[in-house]
Amino acid sequence: MLVGGGGAGGRSLAASQFSGLAGSRPEETIRKRQNEAGSRRMGKPRVVLVTGGAGFVGSHTILELQKVGHTVVVVDNCVNATAGETQAALPLALQRVEKITDKKVHFYMLSLLDRCALIKVFRKHKVDVVIHFAALKAVGESVEKPLAYYANNVTGTINLLEVMSEVGVKRLVYSSSATVYGVPQYLPTDEEHPTGVGVTNPYGQTKYVCEQIMKDLAVADKDWKVILLRYFNPVGAHETGMIGEDPNGIPNNLVPYIAQVAVGKRECVSVFGGDYNTPDGTGVRDYIHVVDLALGHEAALGKIFEESFRGAKAYNLGTGKGVSVLEMIKAFGKACGKEIPYKVVGRREGDVPTMVASCALAEKELGWKATRNLDEMCEDTWRWQSQNPDGYV
Repeated sequence: MLVGGGGAGGRSLAASQFSGLAGSRPEETIRKRQNEAGSRRMGKPRVVLVTGGAGFVGSHTILELQKVGHTVVVVDNCVNATAGETQAALPLALQRVEKITDKKVHFYMLSLLDRCALIKVFRKHKVDVVIHFAALKAVGESVEKPLAYYANNVTGTINLLEVMSEVGVKRLVYSSSATVYGVPQYLPTDEEHPTGVGVTNPYGQTKYVCEQIMKDLAVADKDWKVILLRYFNPVGAHETGMIGEDPNGIPNNLVPYIAQVAVGKRECVSVFGGDYNTPDGTGVRDYIHVVDLALGHEAALGKIFEESFRGAKAYNLGTGKGVSVLEMIKAFGKACGKEIPYKVVGRREGDVPTMVASCALAEKELGWKATRNLDEMCEDTWRWQSQNPDGYV
């Protein structure tokens, strides 16, 4: 089964150009979403360094951070994103973020393995807090290329933590994953569920290892404050259609693959496994709209600056509702107005039958809850894909 997040995309068009497009959301809905930022608890504006900020989740999170006044500094080597026209130019997703927010994004094209360059960025911008997205992130690919995943995800994270320690920045929001839970022992899966047991793929293992490193660091040094955001399956796009998910090459995840089939770039969707112990035999996942996910990161920033917050703590970000592969295909067909062809093939190594989140802790302690439904996820993805059939190209 194809599942998960990744990539980002867009063309350099102003947000106002989309105001009258057919297929866009009703104006009252757009106004409601635009007013979300105004209703949030606004803390002190911070300088936020975002690793992997040119990617799918990162670009949407940056947009929401800028809405409430934070200064954003991005480091990204653009492995999971489309680079700008030159080494110094903004990646194309971030060009579009700037057009939507009319605010500057500070960008550095570099790898987390480049310690010297990373230290210079921290010192130049007087960073207050880090949101760490940067990682290789495809479950299936990780099974095929485990060394690449351990080298990039674990070594890159250790380098980042060492640099943060050296410059005295000890607040971190980490982009983790529900894959750390392995095969669920119970559903919905809450934060008390064991982690690192029965993890089915190297990607999940790298997330688990990084979590453990951060927990150990927070025990050893009481100045560290870490929030681990375990999220499930990000989908959707910004409501303007200006930024969205634009995978490099063949999509590894279900929804962008469906979108490319719908727009005519792929012939049909391969459904990995039709014999799971689920209502229709296909895998079930907890899909979350990428904007809700971005708002979860913003909520985590508020929490991590509370005087009482200490140590490292994990929160699930999802909807608590499971959607099967076939249900997602049907919902996307409704959004785009056409039938999505698919074929059921064998199971994929590393997948689990069902994964659904309990998000009660995030609602209680972060004041966060996902509000966008399956129809909105599909409609926003289709708006992005139909307006940008070739992504950034």
